Amino acid sequence: MIPGNQIGPGRSGLIMEEPLLWERGAKGRCGMSIPESDVPPAQIDDSLLGEGPNFPDLSEVDVVRHYTHLSLWNFGVDTGMYPLGSCTMKYNPKINEQIAAMPGFAEAHPMLPDELCQGTLRLIYEMQQALCTISGLDAATLQPAAGAHGELTGMFLFAAYHKSKGNKKSKILMPDTAHGTNPASAALCGFKPVKIAVNENGLLNADEVRELMDDETAGIMITNPNTLGLFESNIREIADIVHEKGGLVYGDGANMNAMMGITDMKKCGVDVMHWNVHKTLSTPHGGGGPGAGPVCVVKELEKFLPSPHITFDGKMYHRRTDLPDSLGRVHSFHGNFGVLIKAYSYVLSMGEEYLRRASELAVLNANYIKEKLRGYYYLAQDAVCMHEVVFSDKFQTEYKVSTLDIAKRLMDCGYHPPTIYFPLIVHGAIMIEPTETESLEDLDEFIEVMKAIAEEAKTDPDLLHNSPQRYKVRRLDETAAARNPRLTGGQ
Repeated sequence: MIPGNQIGPGRSGLIMEEPLLWERGAKGRCGMSIPESDVPPAQIDDSLLGEGPNFPDLSEVDVVRHYTHLSLWNFGVDTGMYPLGSCTMKYNPKINEQIAAMPGFAEAHPMLPDELCQGTLRLIYEMQQALCTISGLDAATLQPAAGAHGELTGMFLFAAYHKSKGNKKSKILMPDTAHGTNPASAALCGFKPVKIAVNENGLLNADEVRELMDDETAGIMITNPNTLGLFESNIREIADIVHEKGGLVYGDGANMNAMMGITDMKKCGVDVMHWNVHKTLSTPHGGGGPGAGPVCVVKELEKFLPSPHITFDGKMYHRRTDLPDSLGRVHSFHGNFGVLIKAYSYVLSMGEEYLRRASELAVLNANYIKEKLRGYYYLAQDAVCMHEVVFSDKFQTEYKVSTLDIAKRLMDCGYHPPTIYFPLIVHGAIMIEPTETESLEDLDEFIEVMKAIAEEAKTDPDLLHNSPQRYKVRRLDETAAARNPRLTGGQ
């Protein structure tokens, strides 16, 4: 059993009772003082307005305490280990936040003329160059606002390229280990995704790619390492097959955290690749803030990149808009600039040696967990993994314990659960990505808890069925929530 009265290593913070704001407020309360308007009120037909919004009346202290209480229920990467596979939830160094908040960056207006914002343009240009250096590709745009937006931009580039060649392409090859947004990005650009199943080793079969790669196929989207945590070792052969048929190779760079300074994507045959800087380059992820999904391309596709494109003539940095083949804008101004500052700060502080070291440690940590939990949880693919490892609940099903039960029990033990039920090709998947920021001591603690949960599945399955027990919100009825969602507050 897990030591500490079955609580485990997690720390239990204050769990304040907190009503809804509609229950906390009272008529007439106000948290702010607004000067009287010196503009005459406009005459508006009340029938056009309808009923006003159902906002509660709250004082300032009501609002502050409400959100402070809610923050105590939250779990983030600053709270503890956050082993979400495929998401790279690693620690975000706080110096990057401080640099992004510097007035020269935070207060710069995006519509300043080039000569008045050389510092910000230089940062964008140097970030473009850095991403090209790390990936091995030739040119980059920083405009896309997230990974899926980068994918969509990549598919726009595919379409622009084939249009310029007079090619009529309607299909994209799509491995079943691709990230879930890949098919959507392709479909939005008018391409029909054609599924390719991986082989028994969890890898693409080059012969099947050769069979499916016809004259109507624009290319292939490959996530590498794939969502089984495995490196597609025959990617160069696959790329050659696609290129021979006039197609392009899209590399989903969401898992670049495993390959910085190690893998040259151009030598792998990749033509277009997006980055998730909110993952690989340690900027806040998901609900922690906006992301950024820069796209790198080979030289032949550079002319199609979104504009304005930042260039340097040896004296000044410029925003180039006189690019006749460009896609135009895919985002207002220059993308999520604050996020890019944090990413560039990370790149500069790490440098070539330590970016590579980060990837090496990410791979080492994942393989350490894989070997330590061997025999306790079923391995979807028993092979050397990259930055993440995929287990399943196959060993626990005889005790009627599921992946969901394991994830909920981990919450009681003080951990954010790993990614579950993804990739979809693994039944009951448990996808763990420890990242490089976790120490050996933290990994060992997590491993011991996972082992103890596997033992509990045998000896006390009801404990897992009834987890979590320590939190304000217990296990939800997910079926009822899906069928009868409550989308508004109040009564």
